[in-house]
Amino acid sequence: MAEQSSFISHLIELRTRILRALMAVLFVFLCLFYFAQDLYAYLAQPLVASMPVGASMIATDVASPFLAPFKLTLVLSFFIAIPVVLYQVWGFVAPGLYKNEKKMVAPLLVSSTLLFYSGMAFAYYVVFPLAFMFFNSVAPDGVLISTDISSYLNFVLKLFFAFGVAFEIPVAIILMCWTGVTTPDNLRKKRPYVVVGVFVVGMLLTPPDVISQTLLALPMWLLFEIGVIIGSLYTKKRAEQEQQAESEQ
Repeated sequence: MAEQSSFISHLIELRTRILRALMAVLFVFLCLFYFAQDLYAYLAQPLVASMPVGASMIATDVASPFLAPFKLTLVLSFFIAIPVVLYQVWGFVAPGLYKNEKKMVAPLLVSSTLLFYSGMAFAYYVVFPLAFMFFNSVAPDGVLISTDISSYLNFVLKLFFAFGVAFEIPVAIILMCWTGVTTPDNLRKKRPYVVVGVFVVGMLLTPPDVISQTLLALPMWLLFEIGVIIGSLYTKKRAEQEQQAESEQ
């Protein structure tokens, strides 16, 4: 009975945490919905700025002028509410962690959020202007560029997600070193394979052009090196703590 009541209490707490996370997303959505059209106009600026004179975006579906800004606002609300969502996740799993694990997980949650936002910002301010300028420059003569607003939204959301996840590489490396899956020395030995791998991932996650592929691959390589450095510092500090604990015993 005690185990059953404990299991039920965990389910109740999980439901409460999920509802709080959904309420946070809903609150942000209600605050942003009034500015949905302005948000989409801001999102479309990199494409509009690279379009030739006289070209404009179009809506091929009847409901696209409403659904595209609505979808953007909903996704953006989730991105903005990620700190609250992660806090609810942390509040649920923290009681089951040891003290040293809590010291490790909390900074990782904060850093993963900041890295995800950094990836999105890098995609919007660096990748989008260069990629759209390249696409428009290679358009055949006589072709009028008129991008559908729904297609554009799906395209940029995929790139946002790709760059946001790619910027999580340091966190993934630290977790692998922390759990003992690998070591910084092993990662250094596999550096040539990593270099090839990041360019392959860049080719798979970005449009078929060299610019966007390179702009994703190079930051991934740099973040890999940063993750290896941080992982080395962490493993060194952990080894010193273990040696100190053994000497005290």
